Amino acid sequence: MTWPSRARLVPALLLLAASVASFGLSVWKDWTSPGPLPESTIVVLPKGGGIASITLALRRGGVISHAWVFLLGVEATGRAGRLRAGEYEFPAAIAPEDVADLLASGKTVQHRLTIPEGLTSAEIVALVNAEPTLEGVIAKLPPEGVLAPQTYFYSLGDKRSALIERMERSMTKSLAENWNERSKGLPLANAREALILASIVEKETAREDERPHIAGVFLNRLRLGIRLQADPTVVYALTQGKNPLDRPLGHEDLSVESPYNTYLMKGLPPGPIDNPGLAALKAVLHPLASEDLYFVAIGDGSGRHVFAKTLAEHNDHVADLRRAQTQAATPAPATPAPRQGQAAPR
Repeated sequence: MTWPSRARLVPALLLLAASVASFGLSVWKDWTSPGPLPESTIVVLPKGGGIASITLALRRGGVISHAWVFLLGVEATGRAGRLRAGEYEFPAAIAPEDVADLLASGKTVQHRLTIPEGLTSAEIVALVNAEPTLEGVIAKLPPEGVLAPQTYFYSLGDKRSALIERMERSMTKSLAENWNERSKGLPLANAREALILASIVEKETAREDERPHIAGVFLNRLRLGIRLQADPTVVYALTQGKNPLDRPLGHEDLSVESPYNTYLMKGLPPGPIDNPGLAALKAVLHPLASEDLYFVAIGDGSGRHVFAKTLAEHNDHVADLRRAQTQAATPAPATPAPRQGQAAPR
């Protein structure tokens, strides 16, 4: 190469280098500068399409201005292979660099489903099936008592069966831990019996302050071999937990033939009648110490009960409550008078 040719090449190379540097600075500025989103936005990035489909979805969702800037940025910074699809919430004006960091973290939008205490397994499965952001089917109805009531978080597209499995694991863990910490001297052979009784206590009262007292009444009855005579077990005998009882429990219902009818059968029913919460389980494992064998709902809307040690005392409470209801002239379901030798703890 002659000297003049070299003289012409140097400026050209310098110009090229300056252009490349200028381009790089421009890309870096776009990569790190605030993006076009005017407000927080949720965008679903499709699975299985690779980085190209993710970038296209980001551009269509208004998260980034230039697809090629994002592609160059993730490749240059080594993030390309770490981006995860899913449902993401992007804050306003998020920079492409921060978009890549969010996708690499996998912190997708978290949906929540709250399972209330005391639902049957059929009712819980119905709630899970009603969630449109979950996928798949629940092949088999779980047994009563194996699902832990609490709030669960999940992502778009998670499997319904996987959520049910999480509920089962949570209940198994909670039951084992609390059984190991139980009070001494309980007339319960194992953790399953505690779970069965907790499911009854759960249906008897929603008042956390009364659960240990009610649990204590049932445990006293178990010690003495007295039938539990718990109305919720009769309701379960009639419905098998599939549907709520669409009418008040009648006196004739107390004679229904079922191993779940604790008016007829001594001891605990063969299984839980619902999925109890942690408070009911703790009440059973740490009951209030008393000699009470009976309780009856006051019926004033507070959910409170009055307790008694003897049948005579219990009958007096029932009579007092009936008189009070009559004097107040307010409609209220009559509390059936306990039959001799078969007084319900309610």
